[in-house]
Amino acid sequence: MDFYELVLQNKDLILNKTIELLKFPSVLKEFNPDNEFPFGKDIQDSLEFMLDLAKDDGFITKNVNNYAAHIEYGKGKEILGVLCHLDVVPTGKGWTHGPFNPVVRDGKLYARGSQDDKGPTMAAYFALKLLKESGFMPNKRIRIILGTDEETAWRGIAEYFKTEEMPEIGFAPDACFPLIYAEKGILSFDITGKTLDTKLLTFNSGERLNVVPDKATCTLSIDLQSEFKSFLSYNGFKGEYKNGKYIVYGKRSHAMQPSLGLNAAFVLATFLNENIENDFIKYIIEYLAFDHLGDKLNINYFDNEMKDFTMNPGVFKYSKKTFKIGVNCRYPIGWDKDSAFINLNASVIKYHFKYKVNSDMPVHYVSKDDDLVKTLHDAYIKYTGDTETKLMTIGGGTYSRALSKAVAFGPAMPGREDVAHQVDEHIYVEDLLKGTAIYMEAIYQLTK
Repeated sequence: MDFYELVLQNKDLILNKTIELLKFPSVLKEFNPDNEFPFGKDIQDSLEFMLDLAKDDGFITKNVNNYAAHIEYGKGKEILGVLCHLDVVPTGKGWTHGPFNPVVRDGKLYARGSQDDKGPTMAAYFALKLLKESGFMPNKRIRIILGTDEETAWRGIAEYFKTEEMPEIGFAPDACFPLIYAEKGILSFDITGKTLDTKLLTFNSGERLNVVPDKATCTLSIDLQSEFKSFLSYNGFKGEYKNGKYIVYGKRSHAMQPSLGLNAAFVLATFLNENIENDFIKYIIEYLAFDHLGDKLNINYFDNEMKDFTMNPGVFKYSKKTFKIGVNCRYPIGWDKDSAFINLNASVIKYHFKYKVNSDMPVHYVSKDDDLVKTLHDAYIKYTGDTETKLMTIGGGTYSRALSKAVAFGPAMPGREDVAHQVDEHIYVEDLLKGTAIYMEAIYQLTK
């Protein structure tokens, strides 16, 4: 059966429903477990939109305490899980169109969440809907699991699996094709301390550890406006002095590929290091600035299969001579964690600072020879004819690691620019539709 023809017959419906979902500004502002909607009204609205859509289409649905939910079809003892999420990262400034004003232009659908992960969520949903409407009866239960907290702390999916069955196999439509069979470990730590400097009053940059910060600000007790203007001009950086604040603009990118961005905090710290004596600033320059591989801290590592260790200092907060730097690391198989901690500790001791590990998600790995991987790869090949692009590993963390046997699968096609977490995030309409057909084939083959 040619599922792509069926998808094209429903092109307008798929695109319109995707646009509706993308209009919800589902950015986490505050987590409150005592609230009826623990992740906020905007995320809740997007969750209810998907559940109402599924109910109208005759699916079984379940909302788990407004933390997460699933859409189910089929009968059987085993479960195929399709793990999606509806929350998105903060938007940043500089969008050509509003981040929650979806626009199709030059064959691309622009909006925050179009690629990560609302567009792929809708592709997976329509894959299941079209299979159901074609009369397909699977021999497993198929569950589209809708997460609400993937971009922050995974509290939604953790709450979900306290009561719900764990699927035996699954995939997350939250990366790229042809397939991601392994994901680096993700470790985050904070560096904290105090300084004696009275010239730097405040320093702030970044909102999330998994995003390269594109803006940094500081306030000073001395006037460095002239020096700041010269610094920006000479180095070609973007910034301004406004309302008593020195502001620098960088470029945001996903923390798994920090080299694609420009960390604004590094730029501002470079300027300050030329003009004041402050241990917080000196530490940034000596051990963190413009070094996404961890060379300065001597915690770098390279694995032939999973490639480089990377790090992203994503959040900087300094006030009243006290500071915290939040760092996010992506590590491959073989990274010597104990040695890395020894070297990290040596760096903070030098400045009388401290560090604390906050979270550590281990490497996720499914063999390329596993039947799940082969089946998904064959589904991709059927609708692309691409037998050359190799299966991949990534530094990102998808919901696939929530299961013992799951992989990240689409939706971005090979050669497409990775725009997740960036300004003017988009997905090619062709990729959205082709991905829907591939997901139909994959679900069909795994549950027929």
